[in-house]
Amino acid sequence: MISGSFRPGHTLTRGCPGILLLAVCVHSALAQQNYTWEQIKAKFEANNAALQADESNVQEMKAEEITADLRPNPQFTLAQDGSQIAPENGVWQPLRGTYLVPTVSYLHERDHKRELRLKSAEQGTQIAASQHSDLQRNLLFDLRSQFVQVLEARALADMSRQELAFYDRIIAISQDRFRAGALSQIDLDRIELQRVQYESDLQTAEVNLRTAKIQLLQLLNDRTPVDQFDIQGPFDFSDQLQPLAFFRQTAQANRPDLQAALDTVLQAGTNHKLAVANGSTDPTFSGWYTYNSSNNNPNAFNTLGFSVSVPLRIFDRNQGEKLRTAIDIQRDQQLEDAARAQVFSDVDSAYAQVNSNLILLRPYKKQYLAQALHVRDTVTYAWQHGGASLMDFLNAQSDYRSVEMAYVQLVGAYLTAAAQLNMAVGREVIQQ
Repeated sequence: MISGSFRPGHTLTRGCPGILLLAVCVHSALAQQNYTWEQIKAKFEANNAALQADESNVQEMKAEEITADLRPNPQFTLAQDGSQIAPENGVWQPLRGTYLVPTVSYLHERDHKRELRLKSAEQGTQIAASQHSDLQRNLLFDLRSQFVQVLEARALADMSRQELAFYDRIIAISQDRFRAGALSQIDLDRIELQRVQYESDLQTAEVNLRTAKIQLLQLLNDRTPVDQFDIQGPFDFSDQLQPLAFFRQTAQANRPDLQAALDTVLQAGTNHKLAVANGSTDPTFSGWYTYNSSNNNPNAFNTLGFSVSVPLRIFDRNQGEKLRTAIDIQRDQQLEDAARAQVFSDVDSAYAQVNSNLILLRPYKKQYLAQALHVRDTVTYAWQHGGASLMDFLNAQSDYRSVEMAYVQLVGAYLTAAAQLNMAVGREVIQQ
């Protein structure tokens, strides 16, 4: 039980430290968490089920290298010989001359078959790793696009709040003018009715912000309540853009799908060499020991034997595999060319989109925003002093809101296009 005294002008710090501690803990538990892009990305990579499942595929391919590097097992054979099958001089002793023949044999693989199998398996692991990186590249673009959606929705919500607050001041001024007799009732009603548009814009922006956060939490596989989740990051654009040749060159060195295509060509060549090697004959070496052997030497009770078994390749059963792997080389080379062309296409398209957004954004930031603000303030001042009509005033407010909203949407489009260009290149070449 917690007890304490309370007097006016005094706090509960002395009497109820437990209550204050509990309040601090509850506030900390319900505090909103702001995540940066790097934190969101790390959280996504740790929790995304598709990435984790695909990572298991890479580990499986790594395990195949162990199997590919195994040597053939030697074989042990135990044979029995020398048993009597018919009486000799009327005496039948079937076990008297029986002896056992233990034999050990080993298949020797020629033409580096094991080394080629291991090399092919290692190249398969590299292909799987590149494909995993490519999956990660595409999923991170979806995540980044949703991250930008949250930033854009929050910028629009903040803009709507500011515009509503500004318009409320206009309404307050208009009510003062009405009471002073400088404004008619109908004009005051029209001004107050216009507020519903600002309220609607704010509610729409807040719903869009909440929806964008929900979708981002879904990608993160996170069950955090929306009210306790938020992100932070710059919502702006960079005026500098490297030449197209820089992005093309960087993409060729970093695109994982292109690297997977290159590794596939190398593996096809290795598989063809392995098919040719599998066409060679592999001898089997055998050795055995006998005791009480059946031969003409009565003193040769302990003998050793050795043999070599070589298949006679009268019919080459590997001709089809050699031809198939040779065709695979040509096919994979064509797929590599297609992948390289796709890289150039992706980079060129994303670059054109980023450049187009920059062309539109530069005059907005340099001129249009300031002009729209100047026109709004000038017309508002003129209207307050009788130098402009109500329609001019309302149009100036609407034009300013349209310009500001278009600017926010253009910044969001630029950030999405920059993320698209980063994905096309294979790494973050435009820092956001």
